[in-house]
Amino acid sequence: MMAKNVLSKKWLYLLTTICIINGLFAQTKKGKPASNQPNAYEIKIDLKNCKDTLVYLTYYQFDKTMLKDTCKNIKDGKIVFKGKTKLDTGVYSLISQKKSIYFDFFIDDQHQFLDLSSDSSDEFIKDLKAKNSDQHNAFFEYVKFLGGKNMEFAQFKEKSKGMSKKDSTALVQPKQKEINELINDYEQQFYEKQKGSYLGDVMNLKIEKVLKNIPKASNGRPDSILSYRYYKDHYWDHVNFKDDAIVRNPFFQGKLKKYFDNVLVRHPDSVAVEIDKMIDKTVQSSLVNKLLIANFTSNYEISKMMGFDKVFVHMVDKYFKTGKAKGIYVDDGIIDKIIKRANLLRPILVGEKAPDLAMIDINDYPKIAKMGFEKAKTSEEVTKVFYDNYQEINKTFTHLNDVQADYTLLVFWDVDCSHCKVEIPKLLELYHKLLAENKNVKAFCVYTQYDYDKYKKYIEEKKLDWINVFDAVHFNNLRDKYDIVSTPVIYVLDKNKVIKAKRIDVEQISDVLKFIELEAKAKAKK
Repeated sequence: MMAKNVLSKKWLYLLTTICIINGLFAQTKKGKPASNQPNAYEIKIDLKNCKDTLVYLTYYQFDKTMLKDTCKNIKDGKIVFKGKTKLDTGVYSLISQKKSIYFDFFIDDQHQFLDLSSDSSDEFIKDLKAKNSDQHNAFFEYVKFLGGKNMEFAQFKEKSKGMSKKDSTALVQPKQKEINELINDYEQQFYEKQKGSYLGDVMNLKIEKVLKNIPKASNGRPDSILSYRYYKDHYWDHVNFKDDAIVRNPFFQGKLKKYFDNVLVRHPDSVAVEIDKMIDKTVQSSLVNKLLIANFTSNYEISKMMGFDKVFVHMVDKYFKTGKAKGIYVDDGIIDKIIKRANLLRPILVGEKAPDLAMIDINDYPKIAKMGFEKAKTSEEVTKVFYDNYQEINKTFTHLNDVQADYTLLVFWDVDCSHCKVEIPKLLELYHKLLAENKNVKAFCVYTQYDYDKYKKYIEEKKLDWINVFDAVHFNNLRDKYDIVSTPVIYVLDKNKVIKAKRIDVEQISDVLKFIELEAKAKAKK
């Protein structure tokens, strides 16, 4: 947590090149009210050694950078941005002709007029000044302090070159700790001075709110549980979610991500509760409200954490189906697609009973072959063949729900899938190992294509002695029923066909089965 200060890219990127300066420049406490000016905002910047003929004014918005204005008439480094509509409160950037960041600065409702200048020929930050803002100048000193400490650490680290990892760590860590403590103290004091301003809001999201003088637990060590609770409970102290300016704070998105990825207990239900608490703090249909809803919905739809698609479904049910997400997307059709996606995933969430599959066993296919499915050329012809032979087909079906086992491995795969050719032999080996351990396990393996000859040949060559089925009569829509768009896909079901895990690797199966066993034993004791 503290080590991040020394290596902070957000604050210290300005030190890497002569003309790439990335600091966060404070709002003005001086300056003329916009209402008394012919323009609603005017930003004058005099960079005497800047050779650009064109620069851009941009602003941060959550995880993106948005273009606000362009200055095309630059002479001798004199830059002017002006307009008749006030700039929104937030952090803005001066972007070079080559699209690199020169520096950042703050704007709020009371301070729309800035006059900045630098005479430096190598690094603008060395003498960057604000003629009409003491707060900017105080901030520049803070940035210089950070830069100095970063340089000090980098120079000290040079001493470790050629050392072993152990000796290098022993040398560098104490110095890093010392510098981080100095930075933390400086930032805390700086924040206290800036409270009540937008700069204070930005610093509030940068500093970490940790418990000092941690008491010891019964084992004599610092109480980590108390420390964690304090950190979590105070993480969002003094953050105003009703103010849209928060999304133009460059630290907000990172702080948000860290909270949900590293601070919260990683459980879908816990995450959903925290999301609702946060969104409840916003104003309905405000920018921060819309961006949070869009962010959480997108993140948990594509989350690689098993089971977290439940959060996505929760978002859709609570915000999209109720109309609370209206206006987030320009095209309302996107909302319909999101709702459709959630409806597809809902039946196959972890904890739900797996939808039944009515498949044809490879050994029963000769009966089906006589019915004429292979001769059918259109979906209408396939449907006709199906209903003409429905009674016989119904007798031939092998149902997932009829599999009797404590554990069912539901596998979707394809003979021609290169990854399947690696995973299926590994799965077969594990399956035999589990049987040898007297595990009551069965594998219901679904070939996702329709080439009987190719499928049968592979089964015989690889001696696949589990339940081999496929959708020979086109009765199941695997894409919609189990969200199968690629293979292999592995689900693990318990004896009641409840989904306990999905989209896992072969190597994870044994751990899932152990979890199911422990869960069953725990329930039995109650």
